[in-house]
Amino acid sequence: MTARRSRHRSAAYAALALGLAGSLALTGCNSHSSKKSKTSKKSSSSSSKSKKRRIIGGGAAAAGAGTAASRRVPDCFPSTYKVTFSQQSGPDSHVTVKFKNTTSRDCKLYNAPLLRFNNAKSPLPLLQGTPGHLDGTRLTVPAHGYAYAVIPTNSAATKGTEQKSVAIDFMGVSASSVTHGPATVNFAEKRLHLSVGKTKVTNWTSSIYGAQLAAGVGK
Repeated sequence: MTARRSRHRSAAYAALALGLAGSLALTGCNSHSSKKSKTSKKSSSSSSKSKKRRIIGGGAAAAGAGTAASRRVPDCFPSTYKVTFSQQSGPDSHVTVKFKNTTSRDCKLYNAPLLRFNNAKSPLPLLQGTPGHLDGTRLTVPAHGYAYAVIPTNSAATKGTEQKSVAIDFMGVSASSVTHGPATVNFAEKRLHLSVGKTKVTNWTSSIYGAQLAAGVGK
């Protein structure tokens, strides 16, 4: 072999070696870039999931707050068409006070109705407890539901004389507080004949029979 051929082969081997080295370097670079891309995608995916969790969590909290707000039950309030009166005669004579919740949501009643007959300065005393010592009755009246209180008039003293009107207040959560009121019912206008004397009124109940038993006129 001549020196010329030897030099030619050496140059060919050197070119081949350089080509292989470049290919390996390019492969390593591509591999490193691919790893970076995968890592970036994972990081982006994790960040997106974290944001979704935060959004979902915030929405759940807001929904919970809305539910709590919707559970607040307002106080009931009197009016001349929401509160009606009727009197039963006989040995168990009594006056029934009936309240109707005409709204589409529940409302709350506390203790007993405050009734001032014929513009009396003081309301009718409470049969269960006194204005300063209440028994803490709280009654939730459902939408379009009813509540009842009873005034016993089964003796001459409790029956007394015929009344012309009554002013109605609803007690609040405390002994000295009242809700919206008063509302005044004119018995003559409604053609009602109610006789009430020295008697007392029961607390509100969800059943007319329960109110009658509390007044001592139920069977």
